[in-house]
Amino acid sequence: MSADIPSLPEDIGLPRDNGELLFEAPWEARAFGVAVALHEKGKFEWKAFSQALAAQIRRSELAGQSNPYYESWLAALRVVVTHDKMLTPGDIDIRSELLRHQDDHGHTHSH
Repeated sequence: MSADIPSLPEDIGLPRDNGELLFEAPWEARAFGVAVALHEKGKFEWKAFSQALAAQIRRSELAGQSNPYYESWLAALRVVVTHDKMLTPGDIDIRSELLRHQDDHGHTHSH
């Protein structure tokens, strides 16, 4: 994914390495892409997502947890899409499980 994402505020603190977006696992890139795509389609205002992300990070810090950035990102995305009633928490759980299953079994077997 390109580090140049015009619709996102420049001051958002995305993890980067030499200017390039940094994802440690495929799900992180997917979570990032889903948030960007929904925002670009006008499904939510970036300010709402940014506030939800900041709240998730603060909540982790107050609890003494050191959640990886994209875990907070995913939690914020969940807050925004359920608040705006795009999806229910149950819908998210079902889709998450399907993606997890695809990640675990996404390879093909040769016989």
